[in-house]
Amino acid sequence: MESQFIVKINADTLEITLVGRLDAGNAPTLSDLLQEYRGKDIGKMVIYAKDLEYMASAGIRVIVFAVQKILKPGSTAYFIGGQPDIISVLEMTGLDEALTIQESYEG
Repeated sequence: MESQFIVKINADTLEITLVGRLDAGNAPTLSDLLQEYRGKDIGKMVIYAKDLEYMASAGIRVIVFAVQKILKPGSTAYFIGGQPDIISVLEMTGLDEALTIQESYEG
């Protein structure tokens, strides 16, 4: 499966769809896409990851950046539909403390 990142804004919600792999080779691409949302009034972030097959440490850094630098303080970030291996990585790194992990999302 080819890696693809779709980033769009819906009201004050930043929606990020991740497909394929998020690794050192393509994490900078996602980071560049997210940079344009710094300083915007983002009240919620929803990361759709059901089609994400693999996430390396470079991908985790991009997610941490997004949560820390794009979201308004006190806002919620959701990680939706992640594969068990990816959820395990989020838990091992403690990122599950910053993300609300769910199977589905009803905006």
